[in-house]
Amino acid sequence: MATGPSRAPGSAVFLDRDGTLIDELGYLASPDALVLFPGAARAVARLNAAGLPVLVVTNQSGIARGLFDEDALRAIHLRLNELLAEHGAHVDAFYHCPHHPDLGAPEWRKDCACRKPAPGMFLDAARERNLDLGASHAVGDAARDLEAAARAGIGSRLLVRTGKGADTERALTDRGVTVVDDLGAAVDAILAR
Repeated sequence: MATGPSRAPGSAVFLDRDGTLIDELGYLASPDALVLFPGAARAVARLNAAGLPVLVVTNQSGIARGLFDEDALRAIHLRLNELLAEHGAHVDAFYHCPHHPDLGAPEWRKDCACRKPAPGMFLDAARERNLDLGASHAVGDAARDLEAAARAGIGSRLLVRTGKGADTERALTDRGVTVVDDLGAAVDAILAR
């Protein structure tokens, strides 16, 4: 049986969730508490319009800690996409790590390959979606976001000053990182490349 040509790997934009796309509220356990940063929906819509897949990669140790469960997390991500849709935007896929190395029930308490700064979520997305990580972009507000992206081989890493970003910038040692004010400015830089 003949098959068609395989699709060449494409690029994507990986976004951290809390502090980058939405307000950093600690352990967000309810969709009702979710707050998009000003301009975030428009920024995501611009990536969508450019044909770049938008993938959220987020540590969610609140699951391991027993603060919420997988169903609650799905409801939060559904609400996030509903809020984005009001502005013609969407996230193509959500990747999360439910683990914690020291806390929680045995099935969630482990040193895993997915919890940032480990690169597992990026690598899983690349395999599942046929992505060229070297041609992809990662946007985050914390050192662990940037380290995970670097370890995955992401070609373009951007730090936003929202969330933990201002503190992260003061301690930044990775000279391959572009620092911008917010997600809108990050998208400006990505689309200018």
